[in-house]
Amino acid sequence: MSSVTVRVPAKVNVQLSVGPLREDGYHDLVNVFHAVSIFDEVVAKESEGMTVSVVGEWADQVPVDDGNLAIQAARALAKHAGRTYGAELVIHKAIPVAGGMAGGSADAAGALVACNELWGLGLPLEDLMEIAADLGSDVPFSLLGGTAVGTGRGEQLSRLATGGLFHWVFAVAEGGLSTAKVYAECDRLRAETGADVPWPELDEALLAALRAGDAPALGARLANDLQLAALTLRPDLADTLDEGRRHGALGALVSGSGPSCAFLAGDADHARDLATTLSQFAGCRAAVPAHGPVPGAAVL
Repeated sequence: MSSVTVRVPAKVNVQLSVGPLREDGYHDLVNVFHAVSIFDEVVAKESEGMTVSVVGEWADQVPVDDGNLAIQAARALAKHAGRTYGAELVIHKAIPVAGGMAGGSADAAGALVACNELWGLGLPLEDLMEIAADLGSDVPFSLLGGTAVGTGRGEQLSRLATGGLFHWVFAVAEGGLSTAKVYAECDRLRAETGADVPWPELDEALLAALRAGDAPALGARLANDLQLAALTLRPDLADTLDEGRRHGALGALVSGSGPSCAFLAGDADHARDLATTLSQFAGCRAAVPAHGPVPGAAVL
């Protein structure tokens, strides 16, 4: 096999509950991931060396050196196999960069699956998940897809049942937000109030809405503990959230650490109309309709 192409989805966090800051600098999370139909494609080709290139709308914002998470994933997989392998990785980018939608994590997952096939390793998903957890908290979910709850740093996953498709719109903001800076701002805001930070817990009403496929009930339960920090760093995002709500969004929140905003629509037609409206709103670089859940990284 001389070339393998893997498609891998973006995600939205329908619940992101952040616990107190731990001594190791991380936080315990309850993180309900939901994979949506905005996809990157990662192509792995035979090569003696290890290289990565990026094409697509966001290509100029993605590193093509050792800072790229996909090439880190390929090297981690080769190390796990105990062999020296090469691959030419080409990322076709559609997931927004630094948008809170796990685009870099998706590319890492895509590289793991593509190189596993290209090199004929035949490693099971469980092995790839173990490697993925060392690369980042979101990478294992990009392999798994669907809907799942993540605990620990977010990498300990359990699948969740959903009762049908949910329709979304993602408003992509100009510029990005650093995940580390958003977490740091969250910690600063909490320290400023002096309030005790509760241990994160799974929202049972949100789980019931997912199981029932009840979009209005899900929209009412969307929650993100990082949202206040993201809005403090990017106050303009509050206007985007308000605009979506004014045009009938069932729920609205900052996606992950932002700055993309996610809006839950009533159906596919509503999602298309909402995307058209938001795409004309000041501060939105683009507005993209999508649905979920969708599968994780898969060979095409």
